[in-house]
Amino acid sequence: MEQDVLQKVLKDHALWLKNDGGERANLRRADLRGADLRGADLRYANLRYANLRRADLRRANFRCANLADADLIDANLVSANLIGANLHYADLAGANLRHADLNHADLTGADLRCADLTGADLTDADLTDADLTDADLTGADLTGADVRWCVR
Repeated sequence: MEQDVLQKVLKDHALWLKNDGGERANLRRADLRGADLRGADLRYANLRYANLRRADLRRANFRCANLADADLIDANLVSANLIGANLHYADLAGANLRHADLNHADLTGADLRCADLTGADLTDADLTDADLTDADLTGADLTGADVRWCVR
């Protein structure tokens, strides 16, 4: 996606969030490989099937966003807000999720192989059928997390 188009989507989304016109960001199937979205506010945005491979998403706000089936391989999500986000079957292999807030996130079937979840908050997250093979969960809070049939 071209930078000027992305900036317009983000601007319109910011207006929508303020209930001041604009429209909700629809980045479904968007090619955002390697994009710099540090600190972006994408609450409630639709990023289903988006390609965010190797994107810089540090401190981005994806609260209640739809990231189902998104490609987040090797993405940098350090300190990202993913509270209540839909990450159903998202590919987060090798992603850096250090200190990310995944409270109440739906990670059903997500691929988290080799992901860094050091200090992440996974309170009440749904990790049913998620693959956590070789993921670093040092200091992660899994209180109330559903880990049924989770591969570890």
